[in-house]
Amino acid sequence: MPELPDVEKAAELVRDTAQGHKIERVETVEDLIAFSGISHEEFANEIVGRKVTNVGRYGKVFYIELDGEGRFPVLHFGMTGMLQIKGQSPTIYKEVPRKPSAQWPPRFMKFILHIRNETTNRVTELAFLDARRLGRIRLCADPLKEAPISGLGFDPILCMLPLEEFKKSVLKRSCPIKALLLDQSFSAGVGNWVADEILYHARVHPEERCNALSEEQLVAIHNWTEQVCRIAVEAKADEERFPENWLFKHRWGKGKKQKPSLKLPSGEFATINWITVGGRTSAYVAELQHLNSLQPLDRKHSSDHNQSPQEVSPEEGSTTSPTEKAVGIVTRGRKRKVTDKVEPSSPRRTKSKRS
Repeated sequence: MPELPDVEKAAELVRDTAQGHKIERVETVEDLIAFSGISHEEFANEIVGRKVTNVGRYGKVFYIELDGEGRFPVLHFGMTGMLQIKGQSPTIYKEVPRKPSAQWPPRFMKFILHIRNETTNRVTELAFLDARRLGRIRLCADPLKEAPISGLGFDPILCMLPLEEFKKSVLKRSCPIKALLLDQSFSAGVGNWVADEILYHARVHPEERCNALSEEQLVAIHNWTEQVCRIAVEAKADEERFPENWLFKHRWGKGKKQKPSLKLPSGEFATINWITVGGRTSAYVAELQHLNSLQPLDRKHSSDHNQSPQEVSPEEGSTTSPTEKAVGIVTRGRKRKVTDKVEPSSPRRTKSKRS
């Protein structure tokens, strides 16, 4: 699932591609789930002909500010959302499962922005894709003050909590620290591997109860929450540029016959174990991250114990409602309508249908 560093990279891609340039045309595909609270036609009509003035990010959400009257696109990748520029490979999370397709429009696209650079007269096509339809496409008049961003917690890059406030907020909880870090209403943008990386460097077991953490552990978690996100963003979410001593570089061999590669400070190879915490598979180093709580979790029911409606959001910030899920069942087999919205001054193409 794309996390804060991946979303910042995507926001930067849009910024580099579109800032200062006009959205000349918008192609959309009907999707009653991905387009949240709006139709795909409404999305295209409201943004076409406007110039991109800025691209912002908060947590795992990014938004495109436009000139003129109207709302701004607010985008969330969910689990499989990504961007693709025509002629380039799509932005991907961790690895490409197969050779990227050269097909255009790309499979699973929800919309394509045709962006004209008025200096060079060049048009760039930028697509938003989502295979599993867990991402969301919205329009907001004030993205930072409206849902979903208004319901998020602190962003470790943009507004990290002061240490004392952070400690008070953690100590009043009784859930496992990994579950709290995954809660987007607490720390916006921290996802599964980022949380594991934070706890690895802080030397804290992912199942450690929040209200059982020591002063030293709290200081370490606070420090590494900001550091891990900052380093990953500075590396542009490129794992090749991550430090060699990061857990991320060694954690992906679960279930495979892979020799240990992460070394302990002693020089010996580390033991990476996996457990389920907060509904997610969690990696930790057995030699360095010890569980000190007097009441460890019942592993047989870890998913039930680790999640609570007040503290952990489903799909780490996903806003899929039961109604949306039902709609998905009804519409999944239906042919989707494709619209092609152009600037009022440009000739309009007729509507067509594409499966």
